Amino acid sequence: MNRFTRRIGDASTRRPWVTIASWAVSLLLVLSSAGTVGGALVDDLVAPGSQSEKAMELLEERFPEASGGSAMAVFAAPEGQRLERYRSSVEAAVARISAVEHVTAATDPFTAGTVSSDGRIGYARITFAVTSTDVGPADIGALTEAIEPARGDGVTAELGGDAVFINADTQTSGAEAAGLLAALVILVAAFGTIVTALVPIALALVAVAAGLGGIMLLANAMNVSTAAPTIGAMIGLGIGIDYALFVVARHRENRASGQDNATALSNAMGASGAAVLFAGGTVVVAMGALALTGLGFLTSIGLSTALVVLFAVATALTLLPALLSLLGDRVHRNIRWGRPRGRSPRPARSHEDTVWSRFAHRVSGRPWRYLLASSAVLLALAAPALRMETGFPDAGTDSTQTTHRRAYDLLAEGFGPGFNAPLLMVADLRRPGAEAADIPALAERIASDPGIAAVGAPQTSAAGDTVVLPTLPTTAPADAETSRTLARVRDLLPENVAVSGLTAMTDDLTRQLADTLPVFIAAILTASFLLLMVVFRSVTLPLKAVAVNLLSIAGAYGVVVAVFQWGWLGAVFSLEETLPIASPLPTIFFAVLFGLSMDYEVFLLSRVREEYDATGDTRESVARGMAATGRVITSAALIMTVVFLGFVANPSPLVKMMGLGLATAIVLDATIVRMVLVPATMALLGRMAWWLPRPLDRRLPRLAPESGKG
Repeated sequence: MNRFTRRIGDASTRRPWVTIASWAVSLLLVLSSAGTVGGALVDDLVAPGSQSEKAMELLEERFPEASGGSAMAVFAAPEGQRLERYRSSVEAAVARISAVEHVTAATDPFTAGTVSSDGRIGYARITFAVTSTDVGPADIGALTEAIEPARGDGVTAELGGDAVFINADTQTSGAEAAGLLAALVILVAAFGTIVTALVPIALALVAVAAGLGGIMLLANAMNVSTAAPTIGAMIGLGIGIDYALFVVARHRENRASGQDNATALSNAMGASGAAVLFAGGTVVVAMGALALTGLGFLTSIGLSTALVVLFAVATALTLLPALLSLLGDRVHRNIRWGRPRGRSPRPARSHEDTVWSRFAHRVSGRPWRYLLASSAVLLALAAPALRMETGFPDAGTDSTQTTHRRAYDLLAEGFGPGFNAPLLMVADLRRPGAEAADIPALAERIASDPGIAAVGAPQTSAAGDTVVLPTLPTTAPADAETSRTLARVRDLLPENVAVSGLTAMTDDLTRQLADTLPVFIAAILTASFLLLMVVFRSVTLPLKAVAVNLLSIAGAYGVVVAVFQWGWLGAVFSLEETLPIASPLPTIFFAVLFGLSMDYEVFLLSRVREEYDATGDTRESVARGMAATGRVITSAALIMTVVFLGFVANPSPLVKMMGLGLATAIVLDATIVRMVLVPATMALLGRMAWWLPRPLDRRLPRLAPESGKG
């Protein structure tokens, strides 16, 4: 494998301009194709085989009028006034809404009786000819224009409901750009050169641009979640910079040791290039494993992120060596004073004389003390995760800057929190169970549940074979009590009656995520163990890597729970209220974090293996490996941290949680795990760290990293 990455790098350096031109043409083709034939982003919120999916399919087949998308235009008079005073403005808005394409009906709040008991808040129910997921941004934009004149008349007018929430524009905070600027500052501070700082950032931007174009093309072939580009960009920026940085740093080290530019670059691609390929492969495997959940939106997030990672690996293995061959020593030239062309950078300080080497020796001298102390810290941080409460993100968890959140709050104020969590009881009268005459009694049974606020009048299809009972719970969509109410109601229903609606669908998604998470985690752990065993020719090291990475991930989980669910330091992160943890987060989080944690594991242990092959001393090889990679890994971790923290300002709760959790995990991984747990465990394991049974040694392919010293 090392020869493979070396050959790729050598080929790129021999024809650098051809390589650069090929990337420019490829990027142009991808982006132009994405703009012309790329698909639209849509959230596939269906749990395959679930009761809610079957009920929705039944409605689409037999009762399309009841399965169409819906939204609500919510109107509110100023405090202390009644909406009746603004009746003409509201009715004019409803008339404009009715004229919007795909709208089949819009009810007048005054004639339909959908005005709150205090007379201040009312809503017009909007019905579409297409499902909520098929309502496009253009339709939402037309509805916004239709209600705008009412706002000018002094009425508060907002858009809410399933169709608006699902199709809301993905917002950004602008802080992502600040993260890139901070990354540039860190690189300049760490390496003292502008070019060394700019090259990794430029490559990351190329990888993300190509990846985002690829995601839009992927959306033409399958449903791709609206969160996929944001998560893909978040991961792509972090690892794109890191992968380029590791190769540049190794090239710099080789030049400082006296190697000519071509040899230094070739050796860097043979060693760090192979580590990039292994690390990227681990992230791709982890993200691809999201397909094991069987959920379309998670599969799309996994494939989209894996696509961006593949572009990041490709730029590091091809475009980067082409650039380095052209730049030569200019990439390492100091900001304040340049060195004459052709001269090598200043010789690097001895690995034995660095803070990382000294600290590694200190930890190795008292391994049990440091192992227990660091494990205790991680376990303490992880403790809040034991009280994690999950819920699927809904309009009530979004920022109050969005119209669907403001509509959600108005509806909850005027009609109760359960109004935002409508359920549909769907009776298939062709199947044995409840018959048409049993529907009134069934409605009474449902209404008797303490978690149900109201059961609406039954709606019957034209053929008379399907009946729908609109039902409102007493609690909000993401409230855990709503899930318990839904479970009780389902126990009351005959075999031919199922529950659907967005609230039921997201509850089924949450349950399926909980059911598949153990299988998903087991698959990632197994795949990572096997990959590391092949790479490092050891059974013990992969077991150690899995254990310590699980500790750092658990610590990140705990911090997210403490901040978002318990509200600790909520003001620091601009939280408007405490939130349940988004139910997709633990699954996405585990895939991303495990992949990123393995990145640093591969980079550090690749160097440790080199030193061990040279010395045969495990403790000394760990110290030398940490000394050689300490500054680079620390810089890379700082870069990832600031990039991820930039996404904490994103209005989306899921993205905000992802940003904080990833930043926390990277900090823990680069400090407690890499600087304390790794040297402590390696010191305790000694030569056993490299143990591999002989039968396995004979059968496993030879992929271990080679020396990069030439």
